[in-house]
Amino acid sequence: MGRFVVVVLDSFGVGAMDDVHEVRPQDVGSNTCKHILQTVSDLSLMNMCKLGLMNALGEELGVNRFSKESTYGTANLTHIGADSFAGHQEIMGTRPKPPLLQPFREVIDQVFQALIEAGYSANYVGDDTRVLAVNESVIVGDNLETDLGQVFNVSGCLDVISFDEIVNIGQVVRSVVKVSRVIALGGEQVSFDQLLQAQSAKMDGVYVGIDTPKSGLYNSGYRVTHLGYGVDAAVQVPSILGRNGIEVSLIGKVGDIVENRNGRNLPGVETEQLFELLLLEVKRIRHGFICLNIQETDLAGHAQNTLLYADRLQVSDLYIGKLIDQLEADDVLIVTADHGNDPTIGHSHHTREKVPVLVYHEPMHECNLGHMQTLSDIGATVADYFNVEIPENGQSFLSKFKVVN
Repeated sequence: MGRFVVVVLDSFGVGAMDDVHEVRPQDVGSNTCKHILQTVSDLSLMNMCKLGLMNALGEELGVNRFSKESTYGTANLTHIGADSFAGHQEIMGTRPKPPLLQPFREVIDQVFQALIEAGYSANYVGDDTRVLAVNESVIVGDNLETDLGQVFNVSGCLDVISFDEIVNIGQVVRSVVKVSRVIALGGEQVSFDQLLQAQSAKMDGVYVGIDTPKSGLYNSGYRVTHLGYGVDAAVQVPSILGRNGIEVSLIGKVGDIVENRNGRNLPGVETEQLFELLLLEVKRIRHGFICLNIQETDLAGHAQNTLLYADRLQVSDLYIGKLIDQLEADDVLIVTADHGNDPTIGHSHHTREKVPVLVYHEPMHECNLGHMQTLSDIGATVADYFNVEIPENGQSFLSKFKVVN
């Protein structure tokens, strides 16, 4: 009996994957961890270093040193690109299916027809009619904050439409498109006119949608859910554990993007608040799986703000130390990431990087887990720990380190 905790430091990669020259040349040379530590030379990540962060990175930087008693490795992304949604589905044991990359303008007519058939009032709006207005409360268009072509947004005003109805509209869109994600989101104290005025375009007008920060949707009562392409939640770790009566708690962004019908989801964005929730869950749960996503690191990467990223890492490292102090002999902790987001690379998008896999368990001893080909090995290890069926994808590495279970 014990607890298995996974902390995902969103976007904390440790070096560009070998395939970036061919599939993402804009990411050549990216290394989120290395470049932050080089830029902020006095940054100390003491607790993560004890878990083998520098071992996973492959070099020592500043005051950060190799550990002689750590269980560490690295993992590739199997999913296409470098996407938080796909990365978390992969961590939970999903075998990623290649989505299409396309602007919303290429499917706008099919989406319009599907919405009309579903009983909604839909209208073409904007320059060259490249977004859709639905029931004078929702705009459907391209997501302009992540890699272009991967995500469509369904953005709504919660003062005039319920979040459930925004999600229903999102489901209609999801049913006819094959991009990686459809994000249904809404905020309070935002008028439909404000949404219309927040329209923006990228790539010479190929991608058109709502500039979400400009719209004000994030400011009050923000709610969101992510609808993925080709994801079967039934073969993922949270569903498998739930069917076996094992408690599951998802904290932060992971609760928005991974299905957890039988478990507990605790939303939030602010790093300190989320770690405090994690510590409370560890106290509450005696036997179960807890996964935390720290999103503010990724937000700092998008803002190309190296100092802010370093600050969020410093806070995370402090709390990882507090978490370790709270764990018991049977427990396991994995600290990992879902992709990179190098704030020094010259663009504001995710970077396709391998990620660290740092394991805490008792007794600690040096164990190089090697380089894994998929993040799903983490999910498979969680399932193996609880002695339940292995998810759709991944191989457990539980036997590589000693666990009292």
